[in-house]
Formats: sequence, C-alpha cells, structure tokens
Amino acid sequence: MNRRIATLVAALVPVVVLGVAGTVVTVPFAALGPGPTYNTLGDADGVPVVEIDGVGVDPTTGHLNMTTVAVRDQLNIFEAFGYWVSGRQGLVPREEVYPPDKTKEEVQQSNEADFEQSEASAELAALHHLGLPVVLTVGSVAADGPAAGKLTEGEGLISIDGVPADTVAGVRDAVSARAPGAVIEIVVSNEDGERTESVTLGARPDDPEKGYLGVTPAEKPDVPFTVKFNLADVGGPSAGLMFSLAVVDKLSPGELSNGDFVAGTGTIDAAGTVGPIGGIPYKLIAAREAGATTFLVPSSNCDEAEQNVPDGLRLVRVDSLDGAIESLQAIGDGGDAPTC
Repeated sequence: MNRRIATLVAALVPVVVLGVAGTVVTVPFAALGPGPTYNTLGDADGVPVVEIDGVGVDPTTGHLNMTTVAVRDQLNIFEAFGYWVSGRQGLVPREEVYPPDKTKEEVQQSNEADFEQSEASAELAALHHLGLPVVLTVGSVAADGPAAGKLTEGEGLISIDGVPADTVAGVRDAVSARAPGAVIEIVVSNEDGERTESVTLGARPDDPEKGYLGVTPAEKPDVPFTVKFNLADVGGPSAGLMFSLAVVDKLSPGELSNGDFVAGTGTIDAAGTVGPIGGIPYKLIAAREAGATTFLVPSSNCDEAEQNVPDGLRLVRVDSLDGAIESLQAIGDGGDAPTC
C-alpha cells in the first residue's frame, strides 16, 4: 500500500507543479483579438460618436463602423494556450505591443495622442472634401530655427514672399525654392491684426542647398460649427478614415452607407490620404460578427485582409477619402468598387 501511495504521489507531483506553473507563470506574449466596433453615425454611452454643433446635419441611417483590436497582457501559460488554439486571437511578442524602453502608461499616452491627431486630421480631410474653408497657422517654431523670435505658434500664415499660404505643401515648397541666406517676407495674423516679418533662411538639415524656415505649418478649421468626437478608452490612429466618412455623411445630402452595414479602418491625414494599420485579421472578424457586409481596407493591408476575410464580407480597397466615398457611391448605384 505504501508503495502504491508513493507511486501515486510521484505521479501527481508533476501534474500539480504544471497546474501551479500554468496559472502563475506569465509568458512574454500578448494576445490580439477582435475588439469593440463603434458606429460613427450612432451613439456611444448616450452621446453621438461624431457630434456636430452649430449647423444642421443630414439624417443618416445604416452603419459606418470603426473597428478596434483587443489586447490582453500578462497572460499565464494556460491563458496563452487557450487564446492560441481559439482561432480568433493571435499571440505576438509582448515587446511588439509594449516596447521595453517604454512603460505601459507611456504607450497608452502615445496611443491617446495618436487618436487625438487622427480626430483632427479626420475633420480637416472631411472639410477639404466638402470644399469648406480651413486656415493655415504656425503649428510650431523650432527654438534654434531662423523664425525663432519672429513668428509665434498659433498665428495665421497669410503669405510667403507674396504667395498666398494656402496649403502645408505650398509653404514648404515656397521656402525650399529659395536658397539659404535669402531674406523672405512672411505675412502673419493674430488678434492684433496682420504684420510682416523678414526672415533670413537657413539651410535645410537634410538638403543644405534648400532654404529652411524652422516652422511647421498646421491647418485649422475655419467653419462656423464644431466637430467633436466622443469615444473614450480608444487609442491609436486607425479610426481616422471612418471618422472622416461620418463627418462627410452628416454634412452632405444622401447616405454614404446606403443604409447598409459598412465597417472599415485606416489612418488618414489632412489631405485625405488613407494609410495602413495593424491587426486587420481581428478587425475583419469583429466587423463581420457585428453584422458588417462591406469593409473598407487600406490598400497596403489588402494582401493580409484577402487571406483572412470572413465569409460574407466584401472587401473594398481604398487609398483616399475621395476614393472611399466614390466606392460607396458606386456600390449604392449597383456598380463595382475596387477590391483586394
């Protein structure tokens, strides 16, 4: 009997050790999976996801859903194995989500900053598409640049050497076209009115043959209404495209979604260019499970999306806000749209 007990104990010890280790020991991986989706035409926690005040908005139905990726960290061995075999989640090295040189709080702050920038860019891209006015401002001034002490952050940029300052690219081109050492006249405005400053250009750090001002231009809406985005606890830049589409939909007649369930993802800049994102397989799953039948995919993500598309989900390839709108309109008219 003692020998049998000893044998049983010897057999159980590894099982107990494995059980304890499986629940206590964490693995250096994070799990990625489908996250929540939000209808940018609808409400979240009782308030509009995209809220526009000061102007009448066009009634909208259907869905233009932004999608997210859920991240789970500090996984024990059993949890990691469970996520791996589920087929809905994937494991990635933890350092891909939380770089070792940053704290979790720093990563979160960076994601929040990216999200706020995506909101600002989404509004500007929508205004450009609709032909509504924006103004160019002095976004920042390099402390050691030629314009330091002459131009101030937040001032309006009126002209550069007599050429109207209409776009960020236009300002950069006007400055780069002059040689270092050239003196240019810059007209700016603030609450006290307009003034002209003469600035001697330096040399661009990356091209000493071109002029350098040391100013980062920025665009700002110049419309009699406000656009507010009301989503908390969401980070990163990938909601930009869907936010921009919602603004356009609410400020123009008709319905971009055609009353259907459209979801998507993609970064956006103020010019309306759509950029790639991460986690596309999980966003596709989240969208289809929520009921989406059409998904807007940044072109750079098309290969991965095509390999992971769920049944019943139509992929539409997009490079720009204008292109996304044209594709949705084509679908509404019964036509074709670019696909992956």
